[in-house]
Amino acid sequence: MKARINGIDLAWSDDGHGPPLVFLHAFPLNRTMWDPQVAGLAHRHRVITVDLRGHGESDAPLWRYTLDGFADDIKHLLEHLGLARATFVGLSMGGYILFEMYRRYPGMVHALALADTRAAADTPDAGAARFSMAQVAYRRGAAAIADLMLPKLLSPRTLEHRADVRDRVRAIIAGAPVSGIAGDLMAMAERPDSTPLLPRITVPTLALVGEDDRASPPDEVEAMARHIPGATCVRITHAGHLSNLENPDAFNAALLKFCDGKAR
Repeated sequence: MKARINGIDLAWSDDGHGPPLVFLHAFPLNRTMWDPQVAGLAHRHRVITVDLRGHGESDAPLWRYTLDGFADDIKHLLEHLGLARATFVGLSMGGYILFEMYRRYPGMVHALALADTRAAADTPDAGAARFSMAQVAYRRGAAAIADLMLPKLLSPRTLEHRADVRDRVRAIIAGAPVSGIAGDLMAMAERPDSTPLLPRITVPTLALVGEDDRASPPDEVEAMARHIPGATCVRITHAGHLSNLENPDAFNAALLKFCDGKAR
């Protein structure tokens, strides 16, 4: 589906019936990264997966991207869908957007699942690395970004033994618009430190992390969860940064258990 949302054409999928789960994807992927969650959860939930601006079938304007702009897109999409509140699932950059969503629109957040993400802002070195990556995208295209990102996104086990997952992730990244890649990098480099927000999160919260995640190490994700009142953290075995794709059965089981628990 696609509609004019917050000044751009925004695309999303809407599957299943039940309490709504809204999924926000990682950089530099699109909503199809959540296909295993659609397949595994739509029998009990309304599963909404969004192509963030700059990705998939959504518009990719050549302009400044910000986390608050992403949050505004999601807010307007929920209003378009007639949803006052939802449980949100965000992985990596999707998690950064959820911190901004909670900061700006806490009344729309029923619960949070923060996967393979971090609360801290970029260090100067990390910001410089994002700038360098944007230049690579500009000069050499999205396929070069896929070559850079795959070792960061997938565990060594997946890279070596799961050609289906490896090739799928490569294809998604290689098809991403360069304007979206550069816009994401700018937004992530300029994001605020969300660490002070953590103790103020009052909705049920689940943290998930691949046990082999090198981009958001498990110890760091678990420490983040300890600062959120009542939050729990689940390590996903046999998975790196894209834990939802590398071990979807464990990821889905943790989400369903979390949703069942908060329903009680």
